[in-house]
Amino acid sequence: MRNYKPFFFILISLCGVCGYAQRDSITVLDEVILTDVRLLHFSNGKVDVLKDSIVDRNGSSLTDLLQFNSSIYLKENGLGMISSPSFRGTNASQTAVIWNGININSQLTGQVDFNTIVPRNYGSISVRSGGGSVQFGSGAIGGSVHLNDVFRFDKHSEHQLLVSYGSFDTKNFNYSTSIGTKRTTVGFGVNYLVSENDYKYLGTDQRNENGAFNNINVNANVGHEIAEGQLLKFYHNTFIGDRDFSGTITASSNSNYRDYNSRNLLEWSHFNEKRIHRVKFGYLYEKYKYYDNKERESFTFGNTNTFLVNYDYKIDLNDIILNGIVDYSYIEAKGTDIENGKRNTLATTLLFKHNLGEKITYGANLRKEFVNDYKSPFVYSLNARYSFNSYHSVYFNASKNYRVPTFNEVYWILGGGSGGNPDIRPESSLQAEIGQTFKKEKYTFQWAAFYIDSENLIQWRPNNDGIWTPINIKDASNYGLEVSLELAEKWGNHHVTWKNSYALTEAVDSETENSLMYVPRHKVTTSLTYAYSDWRLFYQLFVNSSVFVTSDNSESLSGYSVSNLGLSRGFKIKEKLNIETSLQVNNLFNKNYQNVAYRPMPNRNVQLKLKIKI
Repeated sequence: MRNYKPFFFILISLCGVCGYAQRDSITVLDEVILTDVRLLHFSNGKVDVLKDSIVDRNGSSLTDLLQFNSSIYLKENGLGMISSPSFRGTNASQTAVIWNGININSQLTGQVDFNTIVPRNYGSISVRSGGGSVQFGSGAIGGSVHLNDVFRFDKHSEHQLLVSYGSFDTKNFNYSTSIGTKRTTVGFGVNYLVSENDYKYLGTDQRNENGAFNNINVNANVGHEIAEGQLLKFYHNTFIGDRDFSGTITASSNSNYRDYNSRNLLEWSHFNEKRIHRVKFGYLYEKYKYYDNKERESFTFGNTNTFLVNYDYKIDLNDIILNGIVDYSYIEAKGTDIENGKRNTLATTLLFKHNLGEKITYGANLRKEFVNDYKSPFVYSLNARYSFNSYHSVYFNASKNYRVPTFNEVYWILGGGSGGNPDIRPESSLQAEIGQTFKKEKYTFQWAAFYIDSENLIQWRPNNDGIWTPINIKDASNYGLEVSLELAEKWGNHHVTWKNSYALTEAVDSETENSLMYVPRHKVTTSLTYAYSDWRLFYQLFVNSSVFVTSDNSESLSGYSVSNLGLSRGFKIKEKLNIETSLQVNNLFNKNYQNVAYRPMPNRNVQLKLKIKI
């Protein structure tokens, strides 16, 4: 193990700058409550916050939410199966998912299955575009998705029950509650989803015969003010899934996949008007069992245990904000095809932000990791924003980012046709982005242009002995343009909201000059909502252009568009009891489409929902 004392000394020295700042204590408390404070202060780029009304509409899975409300391309192996993102043309392991401030990408696969995340169980969901490896660690190359619990320190008692039934015998139950006083708050949410998922394959006489699934998702959090200026918070999330894996049009399946994820985080904060100290202790556990034939007892498995400690110290020196962070994690992995792998990681991070007058803000961020089983790159980011006035601003940022090889890529046992590579190097990228924002009361317009130059991309290929192994081989260039426009108008009891986005993405293999697989050149989303009194009518649409499904670009999937239509009515009974009923038609025009080759998505289907809020 390396001697880390010099690095601790350097970091603490940098963060030990003292100064005097006048800050409102309420503002400081709000900031302490928000665990993912790096997103608030040091992400000077494109960040989209998804509103509660949007989450209500598409809250059954993170896949459904982002498919209709972001520029991310989602690949599903059939409805409810494993779902992976492509953010700005990068692959699934290059999108980081941040849960209450910590990176939860799988240590085995490097990615998060977006069908295992239930958005409506979180108080805040944000999508951050562009590289964020300095702030959020490995995998934050294309962008990051942030899931945050929200604490309320006031006297309240709220309960919400949602039940729904839909096509393919799909049943959903969701209960959430938040209870609190001025010093203590408790939040709890549970979601149960089960479906036969036996939809028709349009254009054929086949059905999705092995697609049944059920899962349970539990969120819990507790916050307590120990004393003035001291706050203790605990977060928990558990997902238990049991899914039959769908086959394809050309091949049936009888496989089954069971996964279990548990996340626990304890955080202590000490704060005053000038400084905030945070200490976090985390424990993450992931496990899966895969049955090639669910009628048999034999299976393969893998599991990891992650222990982490984080110290975070932030100072506000009037117009300058300094934030020093030290992370330590210990990870161990076991599995049928994985040698017992262990990884120790120490990361030191320094974040700097300066408000230069009222119009100019700039920052610089640095991060260095020290890992026992390979050499990790030094990463950095620079950013600046100029505000012409209160509603018009331009920004620029540039960064170097990286992705750590997973345990599968390093420790896979040679044999069975596959093998890991202990000499594999981290992926890295250089990227730049420029953007502009206009934001007024009735409209918001944004655009952003980006460029990503990646190297040492990891690809699994057969060696001379026919053994599949990961190697650093591919360099790629990704570039594009993202535009969004939101309009809102209200007169009397009438309220109309129209939200639109367009993304142009080019992702090219620098060696072959072929387009990367599963990257649509164009993606469009639009949603139109009309509300009158207690009634609400909405229409939403996303359009994906064609994608290549082979590396030589010899085969492709056709582009497609998918629409949903919904109608809801709210009822207020007595003073605190609110009831809402809704009908939603998904895939309104019965489109025959696939986002992964040979794996059809559902035909037109219907959902009935009842929501009770007290």
